[in-house]
Amino acid sequence: MEGTKPVNKKLAAALSGGAVLVLALSGCSSDNGNDKLDAWAKQVCDGVQPQAKKIEAANAAIQKQTSDNSTPEAVQKTDAQAFQDMSDAYKAIGSAVQNAGAPNVDDGAKKQQDAVKELNDISAAYASLKTQVDKLNTKDQAKFADGLKDIATSLDKLSQSGNDALKTLEEGDVGKAMAKQPSCKSASASASATGS
Repeated sequence: MEGTKPVNKKLAAALSGGAVLVLALSGCSSDNGNDKLDAWAKQVCDGVQPQAKKIEAANAAIQKQTSDNSTPEAVQKTDAQAFQDMSDAYKAIGSAVQNAGAPNVDDGAKKQQDAVKELNDISAAYASLKTQVDKLNTKDQAKFADGLKDIATSLDKLSQSGNDALKTLEEGDVGKAMAKQPSCKSASASASATGS
């Protein structure tokens, strides 16, 4: 089974980079009394938290699969499910940001729409990775390992690109308001634990 193990590890490493994507919700909290913004942040953070847990669980499933001597079939099944879950989670986070409306800051509407588009793009990228995994040839060890390598490369790119619009959304007062929310704090903490 040695053929797929190093590749699996690469996949897991790439994945844990990607999972922190949306969860860079840290920052120093300061209270400038913007109730509207605090309410907005609470709505988004409450929407993000369950999805952050889902992303973390998908991550853990792939990590576990890499530490076992798993068959290609088992790896395929786990990875496909994990990518599907991540795709669903990012889509749901996009909906949470969309439903919260524009944050009460300069250019709030543009920042919100850019972040929603980005989240939906990330969701689509994970969905396409799931399709790739589903097509892998599990009967041929070498081909399977090559296929996983390609997926790991795509994941790497995904984890490095991605979150510019989210960072922009979380700049300044928005980030401060989010940092005060318990649900964002726990989402951020679980993500950094996963990503380390």
